[in-house]
Amino acid sequence: MGVPKFFRYVSERYPCLSELAREQRIPKFDNLYLDMNGIIHNCSHPDDSNIHFNITEEEMFRDMFNYVDKLFFLIKPRKLFFMAVDGVAPRAKMNQQRSRRFRSAKEAEILEKQALCRGEVRAHERFDSNCITPGTEFMDRLHEALRYFIKSKISSDPLWQKCRVILSGQDVSVFNIFVTNYILQH
Repeated sequence: MGVPKFFRYVSERYPCLSELAREQRIPKFDNLYLDMNGIIHNCSHPDDSNIHFNITEEEMFRDMFNYVDKLFFLIKPRKLFFMAVDGVAPRAKMNQQRSRRFRSAKEAEILEKQALCRGEVRAHERFDSNCITPGTEFMDRLHEALRYFIKSKISSDPLWQKCRVILSGQDVSVFNIFVTNYILQH
């Protein structure tokens, strides 16, 4: 859902935000704030139109970690690395998500029927992207895997040891983040 017109506001105020980053010419950054949702969705079900596409949860997590590690290596934040996984959504967004999820399940069902008509049979169960929502077992496992990944990187990678790393998981609301930061600063 996002904040209306926020990207336009920021990109007009900071025009170099939209410049293509080149690996050899990346400026120095103090902080890296990463919204994990795009990474989670792209790594868990990159090809919904192909009913034969199959990926294990272990492969999904590995792809997510590789992507995060590559971004971290490119940016090399010096002070803070903040990874955010969406928490519980407000009521209006929940209604929007419910209708989108219903539509996506219906589209998957149609693709499945079309494939069966062509004589194609699915050899495995389809990944249900609806499990990428706060409170599901999938998100609990992902959160634990992310925590393990972060601990592993901090203990073994000198770049990760140089900055503070924060994981805001699916069980954290934005309000809790602001209250926690306020208490820590005062």
